Amino acid sequence: MGLNLAWRLLSLALLLLCWQIASTASGGNNLPAPWEVLQRIGQEARSGALVHHMAITLGRVVAAFVIAMALGSAIGYAMGRNLLADRLGDPWLVLLLNLPALVIIVLAYIWIGLNEVAAIGAVALNKLPNAIVSLREGAKALDPQYDELAEVFSLPAWTRLRHILAPQLAPYFAASARSGLSLVWKIVLVVELMGRSNGIGFQMNVAFQLFDMTLLLAYALPFVGVMLAIEFLLVQPFERRVSRWRPRAA
Repeated sequence: MGLNLAWRLLSLALLLLCWQIASTASGGNNLPAPWEVLQRIGQEARSGALVHHMAITLGRVVAAFVIAMALGSAIGYAMGRNLLADRLGDPWLVLLLNLPALVIIVLAYIWIGLNEVAAIGAVALNKLPNAIVSLREGAKALDPQYDELAEVFSLPAWTRLRHILAPQLAPYFAASARSGLSLVWKIVLVVELMGRSNGIGFQMNVAFQLFDMTLLLAYALPFVGVMLAIEFLLVQPFERRVSRWRPRAA
């Protein structure tokens, strides 16, 4: 664990070094130095603006993520267990998988309006097909022997869900959550940039209009840091935990 952390810190140090070299080579016009961005982050944090917009964006990320994972898990499980549902839903699934995120966002804003429902709904709809695909495959991979065991012992629905279905589906759910989180927060920034008056994406749009690269990085980097922290501290440990019962290849 300590060695792994040391390698990550070394990688970060090399990134900062390359950043500083690139900033010096460009004269600082197109790429400000790391210490300049850090100073600007401190200013925005002290003013409360950074925390305010960060909280709003994280709220949208959580809302869209929960909606997409809940609906996607239910639909994916139904499609994986029922042949008719799979055949009826597959064309819709293929359509959503290939529909560009930008089209969904624009249509949501036109049909629903420039509001939170459209913003969160557009993000959730972009994540939904990925969750469906993962859970559908998980449902198809369920071991039928466990179903027979549940039937023989007449296990209640809750017991069957907790001790038979959930452990088998958990690795697929965790994998979907991990990939979905990275997708959701990226799309949230686009949604905010296009049609919201707050959030990290909105602030990045303001920085772009002002050609203020320092301000843009001052909002982008802390948000990326928060999402990386969620990935390393919550998502990856959860994925390892739910997959620990599976036998590992030799």
